[in-house]
Amino acid sequence: MQYFIQQLVNGLTLGAIYGLIAIGYTMVYGIVGMINFAHGDIFMVGAFVALIIFLILTSVFAGINVVLFLLIMMVVAMVMTSLYNWTIEKVAYRPLRGSFRLAPLITAIGMSIVLSNFVQVTQGPRNKPIPPLITEVYNVGGISISLKQLVIVVVTALLLAVFWYLVNKTALGRAQRACEQDRKMASLLGIDVDKTISITFIMGAALAAVAGTLYLMYYGVVSFSDGFVPGVKAFTAAVLGGIGSLPGAVIGGVLIGLIESLWSAYFSIDYKDVAAFSIL
Repeated sequence: MQYFIQQLVNGLTLGAIYGLIAIGYTMVYGIVGMINFAHGDIFMVGAFVALIIFLILTSVFAGINVVLFLLIMMVVAMVMTSLYNWTIEKVAYRPLRGSFRLAPLITAIGMSIVLSNFVQVTQGPRNKPIPPLITEVYNVGGISISLKQLVIVVVTALLLAVFWYLVNKTALGRAQRACEQDRKMASLLGIDVDKTISITFIMGAALAAVAGTLYLMYYGVVSFSDGFVPGVKAFTAAVLGGIGSLPGAVIGGVLIGLIESLWSAYFSIDYKDVAAFSIL
């Protein structure tokens, strides 16, 4: 029983990361009606930005507080990925907004390839490791729960609450929902549609950056290819949770994380991705 509960804890942690990425997918689709397949690579870029900031901070400062360390890594990653996603939306997606539906999809796949190859060329093809940032582990009834697992779950829950409030209770959220229902009518009512869509892309990128930083903290390694599989799983989570629903995206991510963890524990780690995708 303890082993089963341990795998539930591991799956919840992994699912929380997928859920954060999935929120970005579901926000963009809910407003623009397109799948931003470059979103998984934005997550990967966020992890690499966090890695670079880590290397800079460790070379300049000694004995810096871990909490401050993570906050700086997260904030800079959010700024950089938001800039990337804003540029992608403005340059690649906005000109195709009125075209046939397949064009933005093809462009999104192209941007994913561009980002992946850009990171591969600039950072190299090998895995990039970092030393453990958080090492504390608590034993609760024979179940090991690390502090970094608690951090991931708490951060995901807080960000879900914050973004749910933004979407449902603020003027920005009302503008986003208006653009989702009818962009032409929203424009006639005085809503800046282009600005609202750009902000949505920025919000999605910020969430992906947080997920990338937490992923780097949890696994301690990142590669240029790490955007594809987590991105597809997050997209699956968004679809599973009812794309357009923020809580549904997180629930879908947690479900995929649990399936992946339990399959790896009781069957074979070689086919965990197959098990995760089989629920569709």
